[in-house]
Amino acid sequence: MTLDKKLLSILVCPICKGRLEYDSTAAELICHADRLAYPIRDDIPVMLENEARSLSTEDR
Repeated sequence: MTLDKKLLSILVCPICKGRLEYDSTAAELICHADRLAYPIRDDIPVMLENEARSLSTEDR
């Protein structure tokens, strides 16, 4: 699965409004500022805070 670059350029973190990084291997959008990873399910980014997983110190 590849996320459209145009879509990625307009998506922001729903909490801090910061830039998101696309992790294609995990199918997630990463917010480094909030240390959250938003899942991508069926090619649709799930941008809900309660659906995001917290990043551990081992995660980028």
